[in-house]
Amino acid sequence: MRVMIVAFALVLSYALSWNLRNELENFTAKMEITNVSEYEAIAKQKLPKMVYDYYASGAEDQWTLQENRNAFSRILFRPRILIDVSEIDMTTTVLGFKISMPIMLAPTAMQKMAHPEGEYATARAASAAGTIMTLSSWATSSVEEVALTGPGIRFFQLYVYKDRNVVAQLVRRAERAGFKAIALTVDTPRLGRREADIKNRFTLPPFLTLKNFEGLDLGKMDKADDSGLASYVAGQIDRTLSWKDVKWLQTITKLPILVKGVITAEDTRIAIEAGAAGIIVSNHGARQLDYVPATIMALEEVVKAAQGRVPVFLDGGVRRGTDVFKALALGASGIFIGRPVVFSLAAEGEAGVRKVLSMLREEFELTMALSGCRSLNEITRDHITTDWDAPRPVPRL
Repeated sequence: MRVMIVAFALVLSYALSWNLRNELENFTAKMEITNVSEYEAIAKQKLPKMVYDYYASGAEDQWTLQENRNAFSRILFRPRILIDVSEIDMTTTVLGFKISMPIMLAPTAMQKMAHPEGEYATARAASAAGTIMTLSSWATSSVEEVALTGPGIRFFQLYVYKDRNVVAQLVRRAERAGFKAIALTVDTPRLGRREADIKNRFTLPPFLTLKNFEGLDLGKMDKADDSGLASYVAGQIDRTLSWKDVKWLQTITKLPILVKGVITAEDTRIAIEAGAAGIIVSNHGARQLDYVPATIMALEEVVKAAQGRVPVFLDGGVRRGTDVFKALALGASGIFIGRPVVFSLAAEGEAGVRKVLSMLREEFELTMALSGCRSLNEITRDHITTDWDAPRPVPRL
């Protein structure tokens, strides 16, 4: 009886939130959104507190969560002038796939908590923008369902479960569905202490499932005394995951494997030796270990260790086109955005995600022009200055 009452309360909460969503649609339409960050306040108004907190919060003191953003402000530009920037080319190639810009979509879980169309809307928006979407293992839409939304370049983010048959099956399904790479998350042997989720007793709403696991009795998340997700991870995710498993994955799929969650030179070198096709510098949106560096601060160390052998990508903290430029100047081949996707999805559905990608594209193009760069190849380390740079010699006249 108590379970039924709790489930009814959750459904009622969502029903009320969708009514509020409809009331706020007109407000959002009238309000002119001029930058990506403005979507967060709208999402906070529209979403149930449990859902908003799940998307927005970080681990423990949330120092790294703030630092992921603040660190960008400590990198300044050294723009070059009097260069013909009448034509700007932002196109690039990732793992052999040409995309319109070096701005891609990171895996964000359970997107139907944000909007009824969830991952479908995100997939369509990414395809329309000519860029890559990464689907989370814990999506509320399956790999097959997302593939049916239409053409697009898509990667699949993978958590390794204790039951390796489940993992193998999932990887093969992603491959059959036309996904082009596996983004292996390596920083989650246990779930970070997310205190907002503990306070809210976070769990997946009863009308949603983790669709990729629906037929395996792993699609539901039980209510727990703290965080339902933490309990789910403790019960299902393999804590023994090691570098040998990166090699094992290569025996069950021909898809290239990106290792997501690297922030040190040491692990970069091991990842490359293990056969990684690329590195994603990520601290899991500051949701795992607090007091690790911002990803933009860890990026250059990883790039130097990679020595050009594999591409390095940045995930975390990007909210402006200027952030994209700074990441590329430090050696990234591209960046991934996460929270801006779910916040804009909550606010305006597919149209919101499209607008986020459009705004970031326009800001990045403007930054390139004002810095004197006509193509991505022209963005260099000399276009920025950082706290850790050695003093520059003053040129003699």
